[in-house]
Amino acid sequence: MWVIEKEMSDYTFLIRNEYTGERYTVEVTEGLRSLFDDKGVFTDLPEACPFFRQGSDDDLWYCTVHLTRPDVCREYGCWRFLILDPLGNRAGRVMGTRHLHAENPVLQMVWDEKVRTITEIDDTLWDHKMCDIVRAAGFTIRE
Repeated sequence: MWVIEKEMSDYTFLIRNEYTGERYTVEVTEGLRSLFDDKGVFTDLPEACPFFRQGSDDDLWYCTVHLTRPDVCREYGCWRFLILDPLGNRAGRVMGTRHLHAENPVLQMVWDEKVRTITEIDDTLWDHKMCDIVRAAGFTIRE
């Protein structure tokens, strides 16, 4: 989606949205510059955002221009599953690392008591088990 159109200084870039043509100036956050300098992510993910990097000591991923990121990035909610309560209101989101960001205390309780105990290693099987538990508690899941 984003391409670097021009390097304005060592860590400041003019970027362009390939779909809309919009342009933004972004700056790599000072504390994330060593991550940004490592281009290894493109070996496995050649289409990755030019500013997205995996941390060196953990499994977390970072937007290296988070403080100056474009509006579309600010509005993007990175989740694998959206969970709605029985009235159709957002109850929570399952993030990429099997983490729940809950907005509903009942969902949080179901997660803590039943989902956290799932020991399945395979992601697809874990997803099915989690979905079955959450649906049985009366919630709807959107992928």
